[in-house]
Amino acid sequence: MDLSLRLPLARFHLAVDARFTSASVAVLGRSGSGKTSLLEVLAGLRRGATGRVVVGGRVLLDSAARVEVPPEARRMGYVPQDALLFPHLTAGQNVRFGVRAGRPSRVDEAVHLLELEPLLHRYPTTLSGGEKQRVALARALATDPALLLLDEPLAALDVALKERVLPYLLRVRDEARVPLLYVTHQLGEARALAHEALLLDGGAVRAVGPADAVLGTAARGLLTGEPEENILEGTLEHPEGGGTRLRINDALALWVPEVSEPLSGLRVAYAVPAEDILLSTGPLTGVSARNVLEGTVAKVEDAGAGGCATQVDVAGVRWVVRLTHSAVRELSIAPGLCVYLAVKSAACRRLKDSG
Repeated sequence: MDLSLRLPLARFHLAVDARFTSASVAVLGRSGSGKTSLLEVLAGLRRGATGRVVVGGRVLLDSAARVEVPPEARRMGYVPQDALLFPHLTAGQNVRFGVRAGRPSRVDEAVHLLELEPLLHRYPTTLSGGEKQRVALARALATDPALLLLDEPLAALDVALKERVLPYLLRVRDEARVPLLYVTHQLGEARALAHEALLLDGGAVRAVGPADAVLGTAARGLLTGEPEENILEGTLEHPEGGGTRLRINDALALWVPEVSEPLSGLRVAYAVPAEDILLSTGPLTGVSARNVLEGTVAKVEDAGAGGCATQVDVAGVRWVVRLTHSAVRELSIAPGLCVYLAVKSAACRRLKDSG
């Protein structure tokens, strides 16, 4: 995706120059920074933009050449914050509404991916907020889009519903084989979902590039007050000795609260708050935390009044640990330092994949 566009808005001019090569991009910024306007330009819903927009090698906008593909021909799957389902149609009819000719199988794929079978005959007024967003996602996927535009799809949901919908977004990213552009205020969500990121501030690009590089000091400075979490994906396993572990990769497994039902092999996601992790510069013994992980400090970033956000690499997984400024000074925390993380299993919160 290549973007070089300008759009006059009421309070500023939106100016975006960026090139993305991955299939998942997060767009972050304060409210009113131009994030939704950018998505509307890509979808063709916002007129007046100049410049050039190329998605998947296809030119959607080129003002110099007087090219502006109409919205219905752009193949954009758009999911707004409030779902905007048709109230007079059932969930199934909503999903089928925009099916492209020749691709009816997309409906079955979307329904199966988002586990909507039990909801298909229900009307939107009987659905929870999380269920409505899953139907809206399925409707967008069923159109066989070239790009999925997600405008803060979790913003209107409470914490419990967010935790139920996020695993489905991860599943869409991994299994639907559709590039996505995801607008969010949450650093944890962006880090989990995106490979690249764009940070907007007053219509201007503050930072753009790989997610690990963008979702740092500048992003925290703009998104002050937002809780930061580590979102970890893996499969559940039940060792013979008892308990439940999240197998993240061959070298890393995390003890999590015990799951009574037999769910071995199930793909799930867990969230661990950055402030709930204990960091030590020496080996940890005799501690109650079941997870003691050895890693290397990759980066230390000033998070203002929130202390320091310390990034630690553990077996190929990047963790964010929140430390006070004094702790960083007294422990001489710096890139390259070998450290140990203690994570209580109770601090690992499973993001439900139903509801």
